[in-house]
Amino acid sequence: MRKQADNWLDLALVELDRGLKTLTHRSDAQSPRPGASEAEVTMSEARKQHTIGLMRINHTGEVCAQALYKGQAMLAKDPSTRAHLLEAAAEEQDHLNWCQVRLDELGGKPSLTNPFWYVHSFVLGAVAARFGDPVSYGFVIETERQVESHLQEHIDDIGESDPRSLRILQQMQADEIRHGENAQSAGGVELPKPIKGAMTAMSKLMKTISYRI
Repeated sequence: MRKQADNWLDLALVELDRGLKTLTHRSDAQSPRPGASEAEVTMSEARKQHTIGLMRINHTGEVCAQALYKGQAMLAKDPSTRAHLLEAAAEEQDHLNWCQVRLDELGGKPSLTNPFWYVHSFVLGAVAARFGDPVSYGFVIETERQVESHLQEHIDDIGESDPRSLRILQQMQADEIRHGENAQSAGGVELPKPIKGAMTAMSKLMKTISYRI
């Protein structure tokens, strides 16, 4: 019993460290950033602030993705599932880095609500994992489906008015589609409509708040 408690404590400390690194933007991820070679364009102040708001939403979305995958991986029943989820989390870390760098370039800041969304998503991922790997993958499928949709909205909104941000969003969307397809191939199941609806409502709330603060 004591050994099991020690194992859970060690696991909790590891996850706390990962969470702090995510929220304070400390990572070893070094993937090349899409759009880095694009020339910076001049935007009106209103357009610039709007773009900052959109990129802040995407940054918070990547904070949520980190937490969701890590919550799922912590309680995944199969070692291969855990490895799959952690691999996806590593790619999402690249997305988080790209969004952070772009916010820095635009003079923007991450959302002050990120700690709340991290905890919320981590708990959601852990709960999903308790229902088995197919359900856990089902959450990945639905999450990526919703992320793909809002990324398309941002891609259409930003367009060529900001090529640097646009290239980041396009690469992120391609990766999210692949993550969803991989989760489906791994045996993910469709979630019930009420759960999908709740996820959509929380996503809208996150986007509304993160755009502003």
